[in-house]
Amino acid sequence: MVCRSCGDSVAQAKAPAHVVPGGLPREALLADILVKKYADHLPLYRQAQMLARQGVTIDRATLAGWVGRAAGYLKPIVDRQKAELLKSDRLFVDETTAMVLAPSSGKTKTGYLWAMVRDDRPHGGVDPPAIVYSYMPGRGGMWAAKLLGEYHGILQVDGYEAYGQFGKAGRPGGPSVLAYCWAHVRRGFFDAGGKGDGAPIATEALHRIGLLYNIEREIHGRTPEERLAVR
Repeated sequence: MVCRSCGDSVAQAKAPAHVVPGGLPREALLADILVKKYADHLPLYRQAQMLARQGVTIDRATLAGWVGRAAGYLKPIVDRQKAELLKSDRLFVDETTAMVLAPSSGKTKTGYLWAMVRDDRPHGGVDPPAIVYSYMPGRGGMWAAKLLGEYHGILQVDGYEAYGQFGKAGRPGGPSVLAYCWAHVRRGFFDAGGKGDGAPIATEALHRIGLLYNIEREIHGRTPEERLAVR
């Protein structure tokens, strides 16, 4: 803008800040790349090939830099979401392998993605569902402790020994309640007798667990008081 009465000086608004300073990608393009990479499992080299077919040449290293910038931009949101999850009365936690590049070796190594999940809808809860993934180099107890800190509540886990520390009475503030997963319990019986090899005790266990599952389907989404009464 310029004022006709004040001389020849021109005032120009500052350009809006972008996730990639001085770069061309806008937020919509970055969101598209992130969704394809993390939700649709399309590696960056494939995305680069797809763009090239449309006449857009973007090096994979450039895409990787954009992903890093976007991750830094989103980190405060992720940190806040994690903090909110750690206030929950109940959390589901699990970990799974993820192959990552080993620095300076040209090879890959095994890392772990740890998931913290809250979804109280099946239990009549009002807290919004949420999930946060955290990368850790390992899956031992020290990494579980780093993830959950001094969390106190109900932890739904699969019985892996790394979570045992949260149920110990000596924890500051007292122990968490460890709620072990029925699906993992059932898996052992299924492997033993659910494949038709004639293990009667395992088959009976599967039948009884099935009766419990039927009860849970009936009370899905009801209040805690209603679920307790039916159980």
